[in-house]
Amino acid sequence: MDTKLKCLLLDDELPGLSYLKLLCEQLPELEVVRAFNDPELFLKEIQELDFDLCILDIEMPGINGIEVAKLLGGKPVIFTTAYKDYATDAFDLDAIDYIVKPVKPERLKQAVNKVVQRTKIISKPEKFIRINTDRGNTLLYPDQILYIKTSEIDSRDKIASLENGVSITLKNISFEKLSTLLPAADFCRINKKEMLALNRLRHFSTDQITTNIYLQPEKPLVLTLGDAYRIDFLRKING
Repeated sequence: MDTKLKCLLLDDELPGLSYLKLLCEQLPELEVVRAFNDPELFLKEIQELDFDLCILDIEMPGINGIEVAKLLGGKPVIFTTAYKDYATDAFDLDAIDYIVKPVKPERLKQAVNKVVQRTKIISKPEKFIRINTDRGNTLLYPDQILYIKTSEIDSRDKIASLENGVSITLKNISFEKLSTLLPAADFCRINKKEMLALNRLRHFSTDQITTNIYLQPEKPLVLTLGDAYRIDFLRKING
């Protein structure tokens, strides 16, 4: 990972807390920000702390780990406990994992890897463009677009063919503007009237592109590669 997960630890038993801290410090994915042995102090101070993950003991005096987790605003949690009775409650809270003590290094690493994977998913949400269409304001995901052509009814409009077989009219927008909205590495203008998602390319010649788009059964869509757009097209497909 390029950035470590900032981790808080909570266990009311000092020997167990010290051992858990030692294990966590051996994992390159983690940075232990603070280790607490008092749940009340933990809840008092977390508002001032920057953290990504909490590893919580469950059985503690006063307020237990399940109750603490409910106050963390959805932050990822790994529970550790000497008891198996809390497993259902833990997973009802969408806990990342539930480790029965004594905590083993390989078991802790497995749990942390789950957090890493979930963090990757959350930190890379699907990106969309907001655009005016014949259906009103529309959130359009670039990876859904096969290709775009100029409308035959009104050249100011563009027709986007989507992977689900639907075509949608993009209202009053130029290819120049679309080029600023769509990922530059993934789309290329191939002639005056058309733009192609490059992952739809099958093969090409100096003036023609055969795609893997089938608007008719067993007949791939073939597009013209214009002279003015050939250099940019070749540059993009050559990386």
